Amino acid sequence: MDTGVQLVRNATVLVDVGETTFLVDPMFSSPGENPPVPNTPNDSRNPLVPMPEVDLSYDAVVVTHRHTDHWDEAASEELDAGVPLFCQPEESEAFVEEGFTDVRPVEGEASFAGVTIHRTPGRHGHGELATEMGPVSGFVFAGEETVYVAGDTVWYEPVEKTLDRFDPDLVVLNGGEARFEQGEPITMGVDDVAAVRTATDATVAVVHMEAINHCLLTREELRSATADVHVPDDGGEIRL
Repeated sequence: MDTGVQLVRNATVLVDVGETTFLVDPMFSSPGENPPVPNTPNDSRNPLVPMPEVDLSYDAVVVTHRHTDHWDEAASEELDAGVPLFCQPEESEAFVEEGFTDVRPVEGEASFAGVTIHRTPGRHGHGELATEMGPVSGFVFAGEETVYVAGDTVWYEPVEKTLDRFDPDLVVLNGGEARFEQGEPITMGVDDVAAVRTATDATVAVVHMEAINHCLLTREELRSATADVHVPDDGGEIRL
């Protein structure tokens, strides 16, 4: 198996590193099953689109943070309770309380099936809003090749330092420019993606678009405004 990523929907991706596959941020709800994110310009119920036809075969699960567009009740109910589940230390007990028996909080790094998993910083917005959004993480998967899943973050210095430290071959960004009625965006927009593109020679893919009501930046807008960036449709794959 080669290194790459397949977008399922929103931030749910399958990351292949060598022979190991990680399911990241599973959100399995049916369209409209969840209420809209409040205080946003679009009041549609979530998720906005169905799951595509994707082979959900994986060896372990990684959750960047427990917001409902990254971990929902449907995923909690459908996943095997014994699956190896990597997460932020602050959220490990919540998974245990849901019945998961192999929860592996990542303080700095962990190992799984020949892959080293590094937890990396994220900032879910700007100023006080970022603090209110709670802790978020990215994860670097290092095998023969390296994949950096940045998680829900904007462009800021620790993201640049992560790129410098790990020199990844593939970077997966959460775009959509999610926002509320007040304040700045809480996920990456055009300028953030462009900054990442300038900072790395890696293949860059952008997900987290057109699935949740507060993500207002469309794929076509991002494609039109950036160069040398992959913006896959649901079910799409990027291979190195």
